[in-house]
Amino acid sequence: MRLTVSQTVAQLAGAYTALIAKGVPLKRFPSVMLWGAPGVGKSQGVRQVAQKIEKATGKKAVVTDVRLLLFNPVDLRGIPTANADRTLAVWLKPQIFQMDPSDEVVNLLFLDEISAAPPSVQASAYQITLDRTVGEHRLPENGLIIAAGNRVTDRSVAYTMPKALANRLCHIEVIGEAESWQRWAEGAGIHPTVRSFLLRYPDRLMRFESDSDGLAFATPRSWEMVSNILNDVSSDVKAVFPLIVGCVGEVTAYELLEWNRAFDRLPSMNEIFAGCTHQMPSRPEAIYALVTQICDYAKQGISLAEADNALRYLENLPREFRERAYEELLKIAPIRRSLIRNDMYNLWFERSGRDWDDYGL
Repeated sequence: MRLTVSQTVAQLAGAYTALIAKGVPLKRFPSVMLWGAPGVGKSQGVRQVAQKIEKATGKKAVVTDVRLLLFNPVDLRGIPTANADRTLAVWLKPQIFQMDPSDEVVNLLFLDEISAAPPSVQASAYQITLDRTVGEHRLPENGLIIAAGNRVTDRSVAYTMPKALANRLCHIEVIGEAESWQRWAEGAGIHPTVRSFLLRYPDRLMRFESDSDGLAFATPRSWEMVSNILNDVSSDVKAVFPLIVGCVGEVTAYELLEWNRAFDRLPSMNEIFAGCTHQMPSRPEAIYALVTQICDYAKQGISLAEADNALRYLENLPREFRERAYEELLKIAPIRRSLIRNDMYNLWFERSGRDWDDYGL
């Protein structure tokens, strides 16, 4: 089954939460195998599953992340040593099995890069996914198992999974999808230049081509790297351009550089929210950038008067962009009282089938 990251998170978190609520032993649920291209967001999705479990159950969800490509077989089974009377060999428990077995905890063992691990390591990892054991060691009853790996067709290091083993796992193919990524990016602090660029060009989110020899290419993971550079090093795309090339590749980086020039021509946010300007960009890419900046500015905290000024400014935007801004502004609780008083906003709100009561107004 092919699912986006957000769909995968919703399915797994919903299933795990249902098991916990009903008191069903977690070992009755099959281990999950996530397949997907490099950087699509499999690891990030597992952490989101843990967050949703915590929110829904009140239990502490602990993710143990095991990068199998870096492991040797002994790392999973443990180190052999003599027993007390030195007649038998016993295996010291590996750190990954040091889990809290209490009822207030849900342990999520994440076996990443399982398809890239050497066969000797895979044999031990598969024993965990199938039997929840390795040698003498067993996972606690409050443990869940998710494995992840790249497909053989991705031209990453990957070994074909035996059919007998595959038949005992629950398989999900994770795909990149721009809309669900935008929802995640908004709350994750992704730089507005990156968000607006991918809002305008959603096909640039995932540019992984298995037949390409390029080492840097665009994926959700590499876009997050670009965002971190813009947030933490410099927001000037030109100044950090070589670093961006190293993350998403030369072609995509040049597209982002050209896109960023639209930001330089935008009206001042201070003037828009003060009601001092009606200057309006004409190019679509500049309007996309403008909407992103207005919404980001509003999230920092604005007065009702400033919200009114912004809404009056937005009335002059083309409908597609205006409604996109309305959707984003509705998520900002402090300015909803201003939104409800605006005639054009109310008209859009009513046509969308929403109810102000759902928003506490």
